[in-house]
Order: sequence, then C-alpha cells, then structure tokens
Amino acid sequence: MAKPTGFLEFGRETPTRRPIAERVHDWLEVYEDFPTDALNKQAARCMDCGIPFCHQGCPLGNVIPDWNDLVYRNQWEEAIRRLHATNNFPEFTGRLCPAPCEAACVLGINQDPVAIKQVELTIIEHAYREGWIVPEPAEVKTGKRVAVIGSGPAGLAAAQQLARAGHDVTVFERADRIGGLLRYGIPDFKMEKHFVDRRMEQMTAEGVTFRASVNVGIDIDAKQMLADYEAVCLAGGSTKPRDLEVPGRDLRGVHFAMEYLPLQNKRNAGDEIADDAFISAQGKRVVILGGGDTGADCLGTALRQGATEVLQYELLPRPTAERPQGQPWPTYPNLYRVSSAHEEGGVRDYSILTKSLSGEDGVLKKLHAVRVEFVNEGGRQVMQEVPGSEFEVECDLLLLAMGFVGPEQPGMVEQLAVQLTDRGNVWADENKMTSVAGVFTAGDMTRGQSLIVWAIAEGRAAARGIDAYLMGESALESPI
Repeated sequence: MAKPTGFLEFGRETPTRRPIAERVHDWLEVYEDFPTDALNKQAARCMDCGIPFCHQGCPLGNVIPDWNDLVYRNQWEEAIRRLHATNNFPEFTGRLCPAPCEAACVLGINQDPVAIKQVELTIIEHAYREGWIVPEPAEVKTGKRVAVIGSGPAGLAAAQQLARAGHDVTVFERADRIGGLLRYGIPDFKMEKHFVDRRMEQMTAEGVTFRASVNVGIDIDAKQMLADYEAVCLAGGSTKPRDLEVPGRDLRGVHFAMEYLPLQNKRNAGDEIADDAFISAQGKRVVILGGGDTGADCLGTALRQGATEVLQYELLPRPTAERPQGQPWPTYPNLYRVSSAHEEGGVRDYSILTKSLSGEDGVLKKLHAVRVEFVNEGGRQVMQEVPGSEFEVECDLLLLAMGFVGPEQPGMVEQLAVQLTDRGNVWADENKMTSVAGVFTAGDMTRGQSLIVWAIAEGRAAARGIDAYLMGESALESPI
C-alpha cells in the first residue's frame, strides 16, 4: 500500500484535455501532461484494502498496489520492473484500456476509485525518459522458429515473450505497417503512432523479424507455415465487421468503420491517397451506427475532417450514469461515458433501429429509422418498434461501427482447417493450441472482440503454450 490515509486526504484527479477549439484542428493526443507531484497523490490513494480486487479486474493480473506504493515512494525504476512483469506494453494500455481494474478498485465501492490507469501510463513514460526501456535479448537461443500472424497487441505480446525465451520469431502482417488495430484502428488523437514504432525498435533489437504487406493465406499458403516453422500463432483478430442488412445498403456513401479510419491514419503517416480513394467527412452530414469506442473514434475523426453534422445512433437504450443494480462491484459496469470525441461535438441518440437507406443516382441521401423499446417477455428483453416513431435524416456518409462477428475464414483459417467455436472463433485448448498440432491462437481471433488488456494477456498465454510445446516446459509467465 502507499500512504495509509491517502484516500482520506486526496480526491481523484486525472489529466485535463486540451481545449476543444485547439485539438479538433490537429491529430495530436488530446491529454495534457500530468504533474508528477499530482500523480504522487493519486498513487497515495491506494488503500490497505486487504484483498486488492483490482487484480481480479485486470486480465493481465497487474500487481497494482505494488507499483502504486513504489510511485508514492519515488522508486520509479522498481515500479517499471513490477509493471513490465505482467504487461509488455503499458504505454498502450495506459492510453487505450477502459480500466476494468478501476471498476474493481475497493475504494470505488463508496468513493472515486484510484486513478490506476494514469499511474500506469506515467510509470512507463517516466521509464522511457530515463532510458530504462532497453532491448532484452535472450542470453541463449533455442534454434526454434515461430511464426506469429497478426501484429496487433496479442501478436506483439506473443512475439516479444517468445523472442525473450530464445526463439527466432517472425511476425507477419497483411497491412503495409506493423501494429494491427493499434496502427490503423486507433486514431492518432487517442494514440500517436511513434509509441508503436519505439516498441518495434526494441523488439527488432531483441531478435523479432517483422514482415509487413504479407497476407498469409493469400500471398503465402498457410500450410507452408507448418513446414517452415516449428510453431505458428494465429493472432489475426476478429476482423469481420457486423453488416447492416437493410434496403439501400449498396448505395455509395456507406462504409464500415475499418474502411474509414485507416485512411486518415495513413494520411497522417504521410501516405499519398488520391481523393477518389479517400473517405472524407468534410462538408458532409454524417451518421454513425454504433455507440461504442469505434463509433467514438469515427466521431472524432469526422469532426476533425470538417463534417457539417454528425449523429451517432445506438440500438440499445442509453446506459445509466450510475452503476446498474445488475452489475454490482467489482464487475465492469455499462455506464454512460463521455469520451474526448463526445465532448467535441455531434449528437448521440439511443434506441434507434435503421430500417432502410435511400438515395439518388446510386448515392446515399437519407437514413430511415424508427425508435424501439425493450420490454420483458418471460424473463427476456424483447425489442419492439414504437408505433408512430418513424423518422428520416439527411445523410451523406454512413459509418457502420457495430462491432465484429469473428475472424475472416477464407484464406488462412480455411487452409489450416482449424476447429471453430459455435460463435465462429478459432477454438483453443487450455494452452492456446488449436485443433492442429503446433498451431496456436491468441487475442480476438479466439476470444472474440474484446479489450486490449485481454489481447495482451492472450498473447502472453499463447507464448507460454508455444514455449512449453517446443521445449517441454516454460518459465514464461501467463495470466490465463
């Protein structure tokens, strides 16, 4: 624990966001620096709770009270060692994770929880400034070759763990740059991409080989991987988007979020993209379907591109501001949250079902919808349309951010003929091995669409499974 009376003396405080009028005109991260002395007080709020449920809330099993205490005592170098013991990439989670650890914080039962996420982020950035983040190559090489397919957080975590265990690791990525959703699914205003680049530099020095623009299953037969490598890890994510099956879906101007977001990131990275290939919201009336994080990413991007109007619709009812009765502490509650993008503009609306789209000359012009309500029928929540609530809105650009339904099966998954679950994800045993010997899986590809902390935890678990498969035993840590 940190200061015994800290939670009684200090209130919760987190970094402020840059002024809206400033940040909507650039692609830089929205948060301002947080003073070290203020962070020291936040770490001091970690109380002597007896059983730290924050451990249970974090899929990585981060020993949060330990590094809170170390930060409070200004023992930063030991703090980053404790943090890295369970989390390969705290600079990613500290920016992008919704912090289920804070929802499980014991202090959060009747006060604001400890600002765990901010302490985590400050530890890693402090460590980088001090030069403590250096390559950690294996002292002994095993001679075993492992292919990791997919370079999102799950694939990167698996690759780093395996390289440090002494294996020769090659990471394959079908996009033109390494990083998966970190690179092309997350807008720069949430995480600038030089944070990914500096980890790649470390991992390259640790012996990891990166091969971008290689689509396994298309450019290379997936079965060839089994001949070229002693083990393969599938970490390609849950990339098949949920579609909108309504009349007018084929009109020009309707796009999946992951068709839209990567293009802006590519331009920010300096790529030249022709205007007729670029999807822009400039001067357009935009509707976003989906009220989650991806929808908010689309919102912030559209506002920065100069949309004249942005509406964000969600099928489900608006969440409550307080923890619902059915989601008691220490579970992660579904609450009404306001992201930085929501502060910047747009209108959010709930309980809306899209019925059809209409246009002129093949181009989208209007969205037609109806309001719905959810009623209890025999213990089940059933959606019903509200009579007389039909409406239409003018729409030039419709962005579908309604989630993902599983991994893409044509190509790699079909070629390897791995067993799938009832939900279409790649099946894995307790060691993260698929139904095919030597083929392992991690992240959203096996778990389904989930959090970045789960992706890293899955990657670490797969690395341990692969290491044990190759060597007969493993000293790698795994949270799963």
